[in-house]
Amino acid sequence: MSDTTQTVRGSARHEVPDPLRDDVRLLGGLLGTILREAGGQDLLDDVERLRELTIRAYGDGDAAALDEAAELVEGFTLDRAEQVARAFTCYFHLANLAEEYHRVRVLRAREAEIRRGPAVLPDTLPEAFAQLTEEVGRPEALRRLSELEFRPVLTAHPTEARRRAVSGAIRRIADLLDERDERRPGGVSLAENDRLLLAEIDTMWRTSPIRTSKPSVLDEVKTVMGVFDAVLFDVFPAVYRRLDDWLLAGDAGRAAPVARPFVRLGSWIGGDRDGNPNVTAEITRQAATLAAEHALSALEAATRQAGRKFTLDQDGTPPSAGLNALWQRTRQLSEEVAQRAAVASPHEPHRAALLAIADRIAATRLRDADLAYTDAEQLEADLRVVQDSLVEAGASRAAYGDLQRLVWQVQTFGFHLAELEVRQHSQVHAAALAEIAEHGVGGPLSERTVEVLDTFRAIGAVQRRFGERAARRYIVSFTQSPEHLAAVYELAARAFPDPADAPVIDAIPLFETFADLQNSVPILEAMLELPQVKSRLAANGRRVEVMLGYSDSSKDVGPVSATLALHDAQSRIADWARQNDLTLTLFHGRGGALGRGGGPANRAVLAQPPHSVDGRFKLTEQGEVILARYGDPTIAARHIEQVAAATLLASAPSTEKLNASAAARWADLATALDAASRERFHALVRADGFPQWFAQVTPLEEVGLLPIGSRPARRGLSVSSLDDLRAIPWVFSWSQARINLAGWFGLGTALAAYGDLASLQAARAEWPLFATLLDNVEMSLAKTDERIAAKYLALGDRDDLAAMVLDELRLTREWVLRISGNAWPLANRRVLGRAVQLRSPYVDALSLLQVRALRGLRTGVDGESAVDGDYAARLQHLLLLTVNGVSAGLQNTG
Repeated sequence: MSDTTQTVRGSARHEVPDPLRDDVRLLGGLLGTILREAGGQDLLDDVERLRELTIRAYGDGDAAALDEAAELVEGFTLDRAEQVARAFTCYFHLANLAEEYHRVRVLRAREAEIRRGPAVLPDTLPEAFAQLTEEVGRPEALRRLSELEFRPVLTAHPTEARRRAVSGAIRRIADLLDERDERRPGGVSLAENDRLLLAEIDTMWRTSPIRTSKPSVLDEVKTVMGVFDAVLFDVFPAVYRRLDDWLLAGDAGRAAPVARPFVRLGSWIGGDRDGNPNVTAEITRQAATLAAEHALSALEAATRQAGRKFTLDQDGTPPSAGLNALWQRTRQLSEEVAQRAAVASPHEPHRAALLAIADRIAATRLRDADLAYTDAEQLEADLRVVQDSLVEAGASRAAYGDLQRLVWQVQTFGFHLAELEVRQHSQVHAAALAEIAEHGVGGPLSERTVEVLDTFRAIGAVQRRFGERAARRYIVSFTQSPEHLAAVYELAARAFPDPADAPVIDAIPLFETFADLQNSVPILEAMLELPQVKSRLAANGRRVEVMLGYSDSSKDVGPVSATLALHDAQSRIADWARQNDLTLTLFHGRGGALGRGGGPANRAVLAQPPHSVDGRFKLTEQGEVILARYGDPTIAARHIEQVAAATLLASAPSTEKLNASAAARWADLATALDAASRERFHALVRADGFPQWFAQVTPLEEVGLLPIGSRPARRGLSVSSLDDLRAIPWVFSWSQARINLAGWFGLGTALAAYGDLASLQAARAEWPLFATLLDNVEMSLAKTDERIAAKYLALGDRDDLAAMVLDELRLTREWVLRISGNAWPLANRRVLGRAVQLRSPYVDALSLLQVRALRGLRTGVDGESAVDGDYAARLQHLLLLTVNGVSAGLQNTG
């Protein structure tokens, strides 16, 4: 570590904004009080001693302090080690909370600076629309805006290590922090706030951070439903409203909206059965039903709330003929409902109509066939009748206020809330068809083949109850031929004796490995010849979707080659779609970690090749990313706007010209980086004994034991092979070991081989894809620690492989910093760099505890090769505690 880096690290804590520093001090001090109460002054002293040593070791580069910290950790009893691990984990949850709240505080302050009109902040839709208008004119900009699509798909993978009980405590603490900040209580009120904070922190401390059992699939569905109830239902229309306020200016709220809903929520939770035997046809039905219950309950409550405000007397706001007709239809359906609404709303026809509509939504949820709506479009039509009547009566502000918000919610969520997407492996389909060919659908079939057929029947049931939008996308993992897509349609037909009963299916190819990305276009070309695909294209306006997997390609060829291969595949697929007059949506299977395509989505969108976006962006949002991006309304709105703005701008002439010209100019650089980085990556992962060594030096085996997701970590893996290892534990394990190898390995060798620093700096300035790659690697390097990594690597018996990793780490850091001109990783990213630097010493403490646990499990007690069963279980528990804490400290880990 250079002297400059040491000095900067040491001073980083002085750059913390005062409000954030105050919050961290407050929460840290309250945690100290709880630790003293729960474990005595000795516990607090041990935590403080370890904290001071790791801060000194990190900030000052004091190797002796790090050694002393390691000795302190080795001297803890297992009970004390567990207590200390839990203390640091609680601290991270509180620090993350404080930082998140400070982000909200800053966003609110920026809004407050603009006294009149809606705020136009950087990376927002108004700014993107203004730029697009300059380039293509307002009519064309409005057309593109009307076709904008942002499709976040929520997925459950074993990356979110935080328990839902802990998440609940965090939300309550955040509310108390907000109360303290906004209301500025004093005296008794401040004392009460302190008391409540202490109670919540005490609860967090006493709640085991590790679940006693893995969550069920429905548990995972319920977690996402909590985010919908608390944030998403209201945030999506709020984003539309902000855009409409800007587009309409003084007419906002009293003229028909220009903004249309552009967010369409998807979900794999309860539908993704690839490698997850816990997802069954019955679970898929239950997941869809649970989501619909939340959607209908929210719509019913919002309709009643809007209706209660419509105390508009019929003399001043007379009903239209359409509204009178709607009222008569309501009376024919149920005199009781009409009478109840009329009694609650004397001489207030619009209020009565909305209250009756709310009753019909309730009947839809309760499956009262006589009164229920058949679909969301029927509900929207009734709301439009009320809206048109208000406009006709001159009450336009009532029409385009809360009622418009409700219309947007119906359009966005329907009755299904999120489109449930099914995913299954191509080999499973092939095996099912082979079995059916031998025995027939009615013959003796294996449980797995019956389940495959039942899955299509579940999709049919969901569509019949909640509409075609509720579940029609079927993703085929490891699509390697057009036959893999044809199999989906054939199985769907086999599942239903009467073809009229079969659901609408869109089979979506998922290209995951490097080879599959290379072969994608020929497979897609052949797909167009399938009769079922021709039929779907004729019915849906020639719309087609293709999914790209980021994780497995990165595990195949390394992060650099995977990034370039994905970019090349997108370009070729976009050209194929244009040649065939297709409206293409590319579905990006990005994880939360940088080694799985993570990083800021808005910057990634703007780096895509020409015509690969065209106003449509779809991606997976999973694990801890869901709560990080959508757990708070202010942050969620900001994220949605940033990604939507980038999606709109990605197809601007200037953006497409920049990406096209840069890709052409730097094609030779791409070729050189691809070849050199891939060779270096393969030299490591294909070395004899690498899989076993990887399992030795990281907590790979133990990650699979952590009850943090319903999905198994492997597809029948033996430790002698990486082929079937899921990308999630591959990335997760490297991040736990503070190496983050999946995010950067091979880049240093490739840059050094190219060697021309001036050209590389020019490429960074001119080529968005290269700049995004370097930025993400720099973020990954910031969370890497060579000193800690060396302790993990020492657990193995392969000095040659350890040296290869550390040499590549040093080389990558050297060249990335030379190109960026930064003194240390993220030096130019003030907020993110500060956050990483402030957390790192605390992560170091947990890493030292994790190394101790791993060493004990690998070598036994006192150097013995075997570990006593009880002692091993306790070491394993300590390790899992540290996995939880390191995840909280590093954040984008999986």
